[in-house]
Amino acid sequence: MSELITAALVDLDLSAETKQDAARSLAERMVAEGRVTDLDGFLADVAAREAQMPTGLDGGIGIPHCRSEHVTAPTLAFGRSGPGIDFGAADGPADLVFLIAAPAGADDDHLTILSALARRLMDPEFTEALRAERDSGAAAALIRGEEAEPAGSAPKAPTPEASAPQASAAGDGTPVDGPVPGSVAPATGPLRIVAVTSCPTGIAHTYMAAESLAAAARAGGVVLDVETQGSAGFERLDPALIAAADAVIWAHDVEVREKSRFDGKPIVDTGVKAGINRPAELIAEARQKAERGETTVLATGAAARQDGGATAGGDHAHFGVRLRTYLMSGVSYMVPFVAAGGLLIALSFAIGGYEIAGAKSVADHFVWGEAASWAALLNQIGTAAFAFLVPVLAGYIAYGMADRPALVPGFVGGAIALTIDAGFLGGLVAGLLAGAVVMAIQRVKVHPTLRGIMPVLVIPLIASAVVGFLMFIVVGKPIASLQRALTDGLNGLSGSNAIILGIVLGLMMCFDMGGPLNKVAYAFAVGGLADPTPGSLKVMAAVMAAGMVPPLAMALATTVRGRLFSRTERENGRAAWVLGASFISEGAIPFAAADPLRVIPSVMAGGAVTGALSMAFDCTLRAPHGGIFVVPLIGNPFLYLLAIAAGTTVATTLVVLLKSLGRNTEAPAPAAETPKISVAA
Repeated sequence: MSELITAALVDLDLSAETKQDAARSLAERMVAEGRVTDLDGFLADVAAREAQMPTGLDGGIGIPHCRSEHVTAPTLAFGRSGPGIDFGAADGPADLVFLIAAPAGADDDHLTILSALARRLMDPEFTEALRAERDSGAAAALIRGEEAEPAGSAPKAPTPEASAPQASAAGDGTPVDGPVPGSVAPATGPLRIVAVTSCPTGIAHTYMAAESLAAAARAGGVVLDVETQGSAGFERLDPALIAAADAVIWAHDVEVREKSRFDGKPIVDTGVKAGINRPAELIAEARQKAERGETTVLATGAAARQDGGATAGGDHAHFGVRLRTYLMSGVSYMVPFVAAGGLLIALSFAIGGYEIAGAKSVADHFVWGEAASWAALLNQIGTAAFAFLVPVLAGYIAYGMADRPALVPGFVGGAIALTIDAGFLGGLVAGLLAGAVVMAIQRVKVHPTLRGIMPVLVIPLIASAVVGFLMFIVVGKPIASLQRALTDGLNGLSGSNAIILGIVLGLMMCFDMGGPLNKVAYAFAVGGLADPTPGSLKVMAAVMAAGMVPPLAMALATTVRGRLFSRTERENGRAAWVLGASFISEGAIPFAAADPLRVIPSVMAGGAVTGALSMAFDCTLRAPHGGIFVVPLIGNPFLYLLAIAAGTTVATTLVVLLKSLGRNTEAPAPAAETPKISVAA
């Protein structure tokens, strides 16, 4: 821990009023120590992580954290606030703030130590000692675990070896030092539970949930083994422990890996913060399910109750919600291929012109000093990346539905979609077919001796044959015809038709700023890049341009008429410049949450203007992301920037006008009453 925190990184009189101010104050100390190279870039990464899930914890703790390319070494800064700062915890503001900064490629040893701190924060004696300390150096030493602790207190900070990715609580009746709030009453016999904890970053909440569950289990005489699927390692639970378990708890905010291991067990499926704040309730629920003899079948990638009762966790969702989740799973895995391939192809055109697409293979003809050869090389690498788009889309749609056994038939179906020219639509259908076929096969009861070979041999074999038959013989040709009609329609868009489409896409991108409508419009644009045509490239350009408008408009509005906004909003406005320029629409969410009736219509109007102008100017884009940083690779870049500027101006004007009118009829809310919602990413 000595490398992570020093006295210079401790502020025992943190004067910040908001979580953004707190992060900035502590991050400035990191910059001064040479631990962070770009303050604003790092704060944007912190804000993006905060937007995924508030980092406030019960007990007066705020633990903002992120991975960032602007961090030179794993670093921890600590601040103590007298009045407290709102980090979104249910029990009120946080007076202890820990800012954790991990490099984008942080090594496991350092992340293990960070996870040890996260677990130690669950010890009330440790946190109370930090509240009482008066010296920065002593506080840093206490966090490092160097202070001698009185007898009977909690153990010192774990070493990396002691903080292995699994946490265990023995249910042998051994007394636990100190009371555990909300602990589970001991059962008549030892209840055996296995748990999985995970969070988006895998640095803090993952391990805090594991420690919280372990403490509650110790107090209740429960045998608990936890698998932490975090950044400090992914050590699988022993299959024997899973087999012997009476129930399973999943406290996670990202997909549980290899979930089929828990098939047939009662499962409590919840978020990671519930594992931190309500461990006793989760264990009690697991006990009830075990006593009722419930079983869970993991045939769809999400728990489905075999006894016909209500499904676990996410299965309460409507079919439409699950379908969108499946499709977004495929799109999310496809986007990196689109980004890499699209940018490489765009660079090749910038260097060698559009005719470079017809160049000979660089494997046979490459001249080191010839620009055309380098352009051809980039083009052919990008083209190779693009060849994976539809198979990856189909494979991971199927994976989202039925887990790993569905990958093979999904990829096979996607490859067939390319063979029969069914394109992006064919990939969508192939992925859904593959997932459905695998789900159906998994529901068939087989002899125990065959279960071991089902996921690696039987299911891929049968599902691939069925999906291949359906794609080649049954649905392939109609889908290919529909794909050609859609492609011809996009290529034929001109004049008013193109402008109308641009307006619709702009409205969708700005209505919920990262929500379902935004994602549908974005997925439509990215899907067109799988088989790029002039029409689909125009759609991608319009979607990205419109998505940049909301945060840019709010940033401009807080700059030109700051008195209309609270202090928190003005702080968010500074970050929104970077987020908007980077095509992160969620940067406007804090403003929309605080004043939806004025902000949302304003940014929708601006997005519609930008989308319409982008289509009218025939702007094109091959990359699915990048914002202003890929403008040199955009068709008609100056007109593209003009479209963004026009939409931003319209949105800014409207929101300022509406807020100014509102001030005539109502007093402005004090800054403290403004919802403290972090900038999203």
